[in-house]
Amino acid sequence: MSRRSSKWHIVLSGLFCLTLMLAPTLAEARAGSSHSGSGASSGGGSSFGSRGSRTSEPNKATPLARTATPTPAGALGGAAAGAAGGSFFQRHPFLTGIAGGFLGSMVFSHLFGSGMMASAFGGLFTILIIGLLIFLAIRLISSLMAGRGFAFGRPGGMTEPMPRSLGAAAAPGAPTTYRGVDTTVGDADLNAFQSIHAAVQDGWSEADLGKLRQLMTPEMVGYFSEELTRNASQGVQNKVSNVNLLKGDISESWEEGDLQYATALMRWSAIDYAVRLGRNPNDADFVVSGNPRTPVEAEEMWTFVRRRGGNWLLSAIQQV
Repeated sequence: MSRRSSKWHIVLSGLFCLTLMLAPTLAEARAGSSHSGSGASSGGGSSFGSRGSRTSEPNKATPLARTATPTPAGALGGAAAGAAGGSFFQRHPFLTGIAGGFLGSMVFSHLFGSGMMASAFGGLFTILIIGLLIFLAIRLISSLMAGRGFAFGRPGGMTEPMPRSLGAAAAPGAPTTYRGVDTTVGDADLNAFQSIHAAVQDGWSEADLGKLRQLMTPEMVGYFSEELTRNASQGVQNKVSNVNLLKGDISESWEEGDLQYATALMRWSAIDYAVRLGRNPNDADFVVSGNPRTPVEAEEMWTFVRRRGGNWLLSAIQQV
């Protein structure tokens, strides 16, 4: 084996070992969920949007699958699930680093044989890895002692008491997460919700993003825009007509500072079908799905938001 080839083997082996050591810290990128359904509720999935501080609360509807609102409880659950369900080395990243070091030793032994040079390189590589782990452990312990305020003995033999905030957090009677202040809305607000519902259906049917932008939050505009773009790329358009609101009841309303929220149960019927762009109604392949003559029913939770004294905007849609 030539000297240049040996050098490249050494470099590649080192990179491979480094990858093993860093593997537990690499984030996994996931693709978005698929979308389905028809009508205005197609704009981004079965349930999407934000409900302020109540986004993650169960409200007798499908949980919001796509939302820009942070969900600390969900994130904590995901981390716990990952810690419990990951592999042994994912649950013990320090052991992964040591394993990488020993693997490096074996790689060097393979490249240089079993002589003194192989032992020297392999042993040195392992010592460097262990030394790095010890250094990181010391830094971690130092930062924890400095930032978390561990109890140490005071001069005179007194000990530092536990902060009240820690005791309160551990107490069983700790206050729950803030979820706004319950309020009521009137008939004028319910009429506004019904008008927005009908206007959103028209804007969706016409694929008019400009009209939709005036009726919903920027987050919802993004979801609808994504779905309209997907339809256009597939050469189809969703048509919704003869919208008839069968039921519209307020299920909850609340305030969060200067923002007012309200969620309403909407049950409606409509002619809902998809057509192929560039075709005439008389063409055999004009209708892609649905029936342009038979109405269908849907039941959804629509959440609206507004600044105090402003206009209501659609902020979330949930399937029931």
